[in-house]
Amino acid sequence: LVPVYRDAGASSLRDMLKQARRRVADGRPLAIFPEGTRTPHGVRAPLRPGFVGIYKMTGLAIVPVAVDSGPLYHRWIKRPGVITFRFGEPIPPGRPREEVEARVLEAINALNGPAAS
Repeated sequence: LVPVYRDAGASSLRDMLKQARRRVADGRPLAIFPEGTRTPHGVRAPLRPGFVGIYKMTGLAIVPVAVDSGPLYHRWIKRPGVITFRFGEPIPPGRPREEVEARVLEAINALNGPAAS
């Protein structure tokens, strides 16, 4: 895990990038919620800037993933059922920030949209 301390400002971002670099050097995968947290199914939350910083720093591709666990798993409520992971097309390294943000947001919403059900 790479903790994010949202109230710590720029020092938190530097620490997050340093820890992400270590995890990648150790061969560990990174799973990032680009909205900053899990969001309820159907909610289009704005993306946080930290994920693009990690993308740029690591030089790794991004594989968008949508998870439909919202109706089954909340902070205190857990219901039985099937959770599905949907994978989008990889975004190659080195793309401009605006393109990466747009493609990730589009992929997450397309994967979780009505056609994906």
